[in-house]
Amino acid sequence: MTSLSDPIFHDDDAARKHMEAIRWPHGPSCPHCGNADGDKIVRLKGKSTRPGLYQCNECRQHFTVTVGTVMERSKIPLHKWVLAFHLMASSKKGMSAHQLHRMLGVTYKTAWFMAHRIREAMTEDDTSGPLGGDGKTVEVDETYFGPKDRVTTRTKKGKPGHKSKRAVVALVERGGHVRMFYAQKANADEVRDIMVRNIDRKTALYTDESRLYVETGKEFGSHETVKHSAGEYVRGIVHTNTVENVFSVFKRGMRGIYQHCGEAHLHRYLAEFGFRYNRRTALKVTDAERAADAIRGAAGKRLMYFKPSEAAYT
Repeated sequence: MTSLSDPIFHDDDAARKHMEAIRWPHGPSCPHCGNADGDKIVRLKGKSTRPGLYQCNECRQHFTVTVGTVMERSKIPLHKWVLAFHLMASSKKGMSAHQLHRMLGVTYKTAWFMAHRIREAMTEDDTSGPLGGDGKTVEVDETYFGPKDRVTTRTKKGKPGHKSKRAVVALVERGGHVRMFYAQKANADEVRDIMVRNIDRKTALYTDESRLYVETGKEFGSHETVKHSAGEYVRGIVHTNTVENVFSVFKRGMRGIYQHCGEAHLHRYLAEFGFRYNRRTALKVTDAERAADAIRGAAGKRLMYFKPSEAAYT
């Protein structure tokens, strides 16, 4: 179990070795040309050479462990990056930028910068294939997230509507992974598109009685529903409690920790909560392993709010 007294959280050299061991378990590889031949990669040493600098004799480019990652060109000490990854990976309901700012001893602006780049590292692709399959179950549900005091629409009965809130659709394989999506238009077509792209057609599908799933449910192996409006929440093995638990953690984190989230960044927060759920303690994943996975995910990603050509003119 990793302790916060570990040198990787306080010493740059220890943090660098830690990152190199995670990113390059079989030795350094060049992020510029992909060369992994140890005989053609040289570690540069000297009083005027910055620590951890390598040269690839294949393409003649220099690089460090942060090149080609969300940390590239950052002036933030490596041990603070390692601690930030650990804190965000081990905090079940998230870690606010203000808390990072206090614990890391950096400005709030820097902490906000780091948090979004770590969320980018936590963003998973769907190359692992669809959820579910023959003999497996996937629960699907949607929730609406947004300020309680700003409901701009009303239903025909005069009750607050959902159009002023942001819709989140979640797909959870029982005993497996979750995928969460921000749906700009929570209609049957958009929800169907999310489902057919991410769930195997042979899957047993469990949802509530929402009309969003009526027709799409016919495209899967089976489709069972629970009728929440009638007070039915469990019928044998048919329920949506798993996906509702995912939403519960997400909403507690967003309301209690983050408190505010701009629409442009909602997909990043969803990636963060999904990343931690998919590596939860129930799957025997430790905090250290979760943080290491996040560091691995930092490779091959950059988060730039302006393209280099655009930044020159702003």
